[in-house]
Amino acid sequence: MLRVLGVDPGLTRCGVGVVEVAPNRRARLVHVTVVRTPPDMPLEQRLLRIADGIAAEIDEHRPDAVAVERVFAQANVRTVMGTAQAAGLALHAAAARGLPVGLHTPSEVKAAVTGYGNADKRQVQTMIARVLGLDEAPKPADAADALALAVCHAWRLGSPDVAGSRPTNLTPAQRAWRDAQAGTADTPLARAAAAAARPQRGRSASSVGGPRLGA
Repeated sequence: MLRVLGVDPGLTRCGVGVVEVAPNRRARLVHVTVVRTPPDMPLEQRLLRIADGIAAEIDEHRPDAVAVERVFAQANVRTVMGTAQAAGLALHAAAARGLPVGLHTPSEVKAAVTGYGNADKRQVQTMIARVLGLDEAPKPADAADALALAVCHAWRLGSPDVAGSRPTNLTPAQRAWRDAQAGTADTPLARAAAAAARPQRGRSASSVGGPRLGA
């Protein structure tokens, strides 16, 4: 079983989710929480609380890898600054413990979980609940996004062939992601997954990107 901790970075709400994924790509929920800080708290204290929260989750659940949302600039510079700061805390916590880190764009995660790179937050919540076999969608959206990041990273660490999974074990979203990676399908789902999987050439942290997972 591969255990991955996902972090949906944010200053007010920082989602942290832990999943375990079997060789056949079946995933189960281990834990999910949201680290919260009040807007009126001094910035350094907010960052300290988030850092402590992420570190505590890593130390308690001992993941094999950490997945963090890749941050791009948006119209609201103040919001993206807070997101980037929280993401940096997650990267630091993982590096300090010698854990490998995966950075994934919102479109990558949406395509991996729903089969569609422009899925909205409700679709992500619904699909991550199905993937994890939950009775209801994780709330708030930050919690679902953290779990989706963890699942996306676990699935992308190895193809179904490497993991020994058969096609009949995969959900439609998983099959679309697999086929897109292999270049063997030409369906709307596979095309969306392929677009999300392509490297973001010529783009930097200051370039304009798509909406965040919870957008």
